[in-house]
Amino acid sequence: MSGEAPRRVRVTAPRTAARATGASFPVAREMAEQSEVGQLFVASLIRSQLRLALVVAAGFLVILIGIPVLLAVFPDIDRVRIATIPVPWLLLGLGIYPLVIGSAVLFVRSATRNERRFQDLVDDD
Repeated sequence: MSGEAPRRVRVTAPRTAARATGASFPVAREMAEQSEVGQLFVASLIRSQLRLALVVAAGFLVILIGIPVLLAVFPDIDRVRIATIPVPWLLLGLGIYPLVIGSAVLFVRSATRNERRFQDLVDDD
């Protein structure tokens, strides 16, 4: 020992341990390399999230617009009262909030499911 540092040795796995399944292209690697395939997967997730948002928004608007249309079609409902409160007020005041909350819950659950499916695809190396 003359004070010289030990020589470095590279340790590698034998070639026989290589996968016999052929070349695979993990999604995570494709996304990290920002290849066309990775961009395609990300674009697919974005499209599915956009489609979900449009469907939930459209459903929300149909019901939201449907309430005033219902009140216009049936004007006699204006005379009906529950606990001295006119039914149209109850529909507009109390009917909208459950609609907003229900739409939000539906969107969050579905968006989470889309992201979970995408994550499963990415983790499936």
